[in-house]
Amino acid sequence: MTKPLIIMVAPNGARRTKADHPALPIAPRELGLDAARCREAGAAMIHLHVRDAEERHSLDVDRYRAAIAAVRREAGSEMIVQVTTESVGLFSPAEQMAAMRALRPEAFSVAVRELFVEPDDEAAAGAFLAEQARAGTLVQHILYDAGDVTRFQGLAARGLIPLERASVLFVLGRYSTGQRSEPADLLPFLAAWNSGHHLDLPWSLCAFGPREAACLIAAATLGGDARVGFENNLWRPDGSLASDNAAQVADLAALARGLGLTVADPATARALLAA
Repeated sequence: MTKPLIIMVAPNGARRTKADHPALPIAPRELGLDAARCREAGAAMIHLHVRDAEERHSLDVDRYRAAIAAVRREAGSEMIVQVTTESVGLFSPAEQMAAMRALRPEAFSVAVRELFVEPDDEAAAGAFLAEQARAGTLVQHILYDAGDVTRFQGLAARGLIPLERASVLFVLGRYSTGQRSEPADLLPFLAAWNSGHHLDLPWSLCAFGPREAACLIAAATLGGDARVGFENNLWRPDGSLASDNAAQVADLAALARGLGLTVADPATARALLAA
């Protein structure tokens, strides 16, 4: 029996602005309203990025608190709020960890290659992740290629990445002109994931480019979850420009249900990610 599909919306990311799409949410109230529409459309989780006064990527704790409060106010208390530690070349591993220690979110994502940059980073990164596991935080580890998958498995085997409430996100593609991820791009990730130190953890997919929905549905049929939204793609499956993030979520949820999949609500998503 296929498990329920967890849909996470990634509404803005670290780089895009309203010049890319006027409905891209940046201010806290915009994020809150977007979260509410996406929750109604089928998203159980939201992946939050915040910006500074010049709309540059930020890990500022007060800005995160304002954004989380807006999501709770507009979308209610059930939706899972995941914040990002993404460095975008601006923040060191120490700064990423300090932000999460101060914020103490329910969930955050972190790239393995950004937290474990050098061998000397391993002790501090491992201690940080152990703290988060003890606190019950939902930690999603971002993996950009099959090499990252193998490295993640090795770090977990050595006890440097706790597996309690852990999950992974496979990323297809990058920010680049004409990027067009395809469902087959998932195969190297799964080949690495299912070999070596195979781990029975929840995994999700995000995909850059207009074939995003096809990639995510392929993942869903193989037991994965899906992250959809303007961070990675602005286009609907029919090739038209999406009106907003909620339209992206609704399209994906409809495709999933059309294949007989159940779309998880926030309570189900929490139970699956905490198992």
